[in-house]
Amino acid sequence: MKIALFITCFNDTMFPDTGRAVVSLLERLGHTVEFPQAQACCGQMHFNTGYRPETLPMVRRFADVFERQEYDAVVAPSGSCVGMVRDYHHVVARQYGDSALVERVEAVTPRVYELSELLVDVLGVTDVGAYFPHRVTYHPTCHSLRMLRVGDRPLQLLRAVKGIDLVELPAADSCCGFGGTFALKNPDTSNAMLADKMRAVLDTRADVLTAGDNSCLMHIGGGLNRLRTGVGTRHLAEILASTEDPTEDPTEDPTEVTGR
Repeated sequence: MKIALFITCFNDTMFPDTGRAVVSLLERLGHTVEFPQAQACCGQMHFNTGYRPETLPMVRRFADVFERQEYDAVVAPSGSCVGMVRDYHHVVARQYGDSALVERVEAVTPRVYELSELLVDVLGVTDVGAYFPHRVTYHPTCHSLRMLRVGDRPLQLLRAVKGIDLVELPAADSCCGFGGTFALKNPDTSNAMLADKMRAVLDTRADVLTAGDNSCLMHIGGGLNRLRTGVGTRHLAEILASTEDPTEDPTEDPTEVTGR
């Protein structure tokens, strides 16, 4: 397949290793990955904070960049941004755009997938040849769990990783407290939710916490790092891209697991 990578602002700016991991993983599976340089923000932050008309140019840009028919699929390492594209781009197009934009949005959005959806549902693979010899627990982020309903797809992928010791996270479906601007507007509530999530992570005695969204990993990992717990974080894509051959690992040091 020819797959377009929608990296998202957060990953492009703060966690570029995740994007490199997606490319390495998909190319290892025999697919072609392109990174359209003209891509921009999906508009989630604007939409969620009430600036809905201002989201229109970003919806239009997304359609401009990713509607090309040679792309069999568009993948993003973020349930949050995929949720925005699939659930709300058509809302913005209908309310503030025109019928032509609505048609374009409705044509492109069905081809947009979160990484675990693409691997399991579209490519039909769960064992991607990964190797990650660490004790790992998985946090299902709110958008992937409640909007995209990815279910156990990430767990199917993790269970097939060679060398992994995968342990269940208590109260896994509870929010970590990040929620984008929620953490800034409601810091006390956010910190209380974060404390509950960190306690659950520590109860697993995991070395590594993984998830499909770096925003949540940054929030939880930041708390774990400030407490000097020694628990690191890795995006799901980075674990799946890891192999027994360190020269194939897209991250700087495939054996080191650090907090974010």
